Amino acid sequence: MTVRVVIVDDQGMVRTGFGVLLNAQPDIEVVGEAVNGEEGLRRVAELRPDVVLMDVRMPVMDGLEATRRLLGGDGGAAPKILMLTTFDLDDYVYEALRAGASGFLLKDASAAELADAVRIVAAGDALLSPSITRRLIAEFSRLGGPRAPSRKRLEDLTERETEVLGLVARGLSNGEIAAKLVVAEQTVKTHFGRVLMKLGLRDRPQAIVYAYEVGLVRPGD
Repeated sequence: MTVRVVIVDDQGMVRTGFGVLLNAQPDIEVVGEAVNGEEGLRRVAELRPDVVLMDVRMPVMDGLEATRRLLGGDGGAAPKILMLTTFDLDDYVYEALRAGASGFLLKDASAAELADAVRIVAAGDALLSPSITRRLIAEFSRLGGPRAPSRKRLEDLTERETEVLGLVARGLSNGEIAAKLVVAEQTVKTHFGRVLMKLGLRDRPQAIVYAYEVGLVRPGD
């Protein structure tokens, strides 16, 4: 199956460079480009890509607002959003993940890193480097305390599902969680899939945000 990609970036060299690198992959096709978030919304509606590479800072409409609008409706048909940034500790990290972005990619990524990133988010996984996760936790620490009004939805989770969500929020991979709980990695994936379904969450980044916002885990735990 070919992964269809739209690149939204105001720098022509970035669009061209990423386009050449991705189109060289047998399983990835760049189907369109846009120079700002507003045009990006139109191109996505028209082309229905699987993945959008979205620059954070652009004129007219930035990547954050475009991501909110793309993912604010019916999430079932929405593409996966991979935010492009010039450095790892971008101020937009927290808000972009809250808006539903699946991860971040540095603009100086290699061809292999770029292609892998597209495949990872297309498959429904999150692309969060350790430094991005640390940044996210630091942001929660700065904001202080739970931000969500209710923990009620947590009551729908089993004890094991709650445990898995807590470990995901601490930045552990499925393999690390499996080792910690002495279960198969596939079992962890099954538990986490149920967590997402019961809580109405899209992916790993949103699960991490949710766990901190309801106070299931706190910075420093």
